[in-house]
Amino acid sequence: MNTYDFDKTIFKSDSSYKFFLYCLTKHPVSVIRTLPKTAVYAIFYASKKIDTKTLKVQVFSFLKHLKDVDSDVTAFWDKSFSGVQKWYLAQKKPDDIIISASPEFLLIPACERLGVALLATPMNKLSGEIEGLNCHDSEKVRRFYEKYPGAHTENFYSDSLSDTPMANIADKAWLVNKSDIRP
Repeated sequence: MNTYDFDKTIFKSDSSYKFFLYCLTKHPVSVIRTLPKTAVYAIFYASKKIDTKTLKVQVFSFLKHLKDVDSDVTAFWDKSFSGVQKWYLAQKKPDDIIISASPEFLLIPACERLGVALLATPMNKLSGEIEGLNCHDSEKVRRFYEKYPGAHTENFYSDSLSDTPMANIADKAWLVNKSDIRP
């Protein structure tokens, strides 16, 4: 089996950021009302006073102001699915696994369209609260083995060196920069 990071790997952009912008245009009042506190959290994050999980929860706090998150997610992917990289579509296999720090509720529809499995950050789509740990760094490896005990990954693809723990368990690891893929 092959495993892949999602954002900036098989999807051209960061899906969380794109979804945030999508919601900002569709529901500006719902998102804007959370921006002052999000800006403060961003400053705290930049000065290393809070962790990624805390910032992510705040960024997604706008979800509690949306009426139908599922409809927004579906509409987002209807508009954004073309951002899946052509190189990935050409080599996709049914036993591929996407492992991402992005919210699970956001990536489930994309992975269903692709017909592949997903491990991602469990986030409550009604509140933005993360239920457990952010699926990042070594947490990706832990979740991979928890869900697929004894599984073996032949190839791992990512745009980031922060995914080195996943790269270390693969036979081959590939660094992705758009459609430039290197060992």
